[in-house]
Amino acid sequence: MNSLKSFFKTITGNKRACFGLILLVFFLALAVIGPEVVPLPTKANYLERLKPPSWIHPLGTDYAGKDTLAQFIHGSRTVILLSFFTATFTIMIAFAIGGISGAAGGRTDAVLMFITNVILTVPSFPIMMLLSMLIQITNPVIFAVVLSMWSWGGLARALRSQILSLKRRDFIEASRVLGLSLFHIVFKEMLPNLASYIAYHFIMIMKTAVTASVGLMVLGLVPFSTTHWGMMLNLAMTSTAALYGTNALYYFLTPVSGIMLFQMGCLFFASGMDEAFNPRLRAR
Repeated sequence: MNSLKSFFKTITGNKRACFGLILLVFFLALAVIGPEVVPLPTKANYLERLKPPSWIHPLGTDYAGKDTLAQFIHGSRTVILLSFFTATFTIMIAFAIGGISGAAGGRTDAVLMFITNVILTVPSFPIMMLLSMLIQITNPVIFAVVLSMWSWGGLARALRSQILSLKRRDFIEASRVLGLSLFHIVFKEMLPNLASYIAYHFIMIMKTAVTASVGLMVLGLVPFSTTHWGMMLNLAMTSTAALYGTNALYYFLTPVSGIMLFQMGCLFFASGMDEAFNPRLRAR
């Protein structure tokens, strides 16, 4: 309880981290509550096509006359869920590979690190493009699996390094003397000591997941949701020529602003978490 209180005291004492936390809480509330309050327009109304912001439509309308704000709110749920699942799957894969590699050592370490090096050698985004064309993506979970399948390599190596340093601790040596299993040592003894490190990277992975998903959506490779911010950008460029200065500029800037603010929130909050978990940074 005291550690949690100290954590939030550090976060609230850091203006950037506090602002990041406010942004993330805002997007979380928008994703959870927003779609339940604001209905998603389903019928086109071409008489209201590409209207500028007004009292009825605070962020204007799209190429079919649908309210932009309502689409943005419903898209936020997809973006948050996708980011959360991607971060979860990436952390799970990276910890399983890095944890077992660092704790087991020997031939197991060599084989797992060889696989990790192969993953790191090949650029991730082209692989994601290929996977998105081969796998039928119908929901955020499948999309998150595609995004995480080739993005765990760097974190796995970092976690392996952390575990190699933990192996020299007395409590790990005691666990080995007691004959505890490798699974117990990795997931029961080492994992709690890496919780803060993993939490920091969890937020940063959520940030990068938004960029990757938007990129695939803009390219038209994963059209599973018309309200995802990436698909809104795709439609703004392909159906309304927003980049040429048409009235669709508001429809284009809405998802762009959402992406920027969400990533800013992740970045600022993660920097505050690093300070909260690192006594040396707090001392400075």
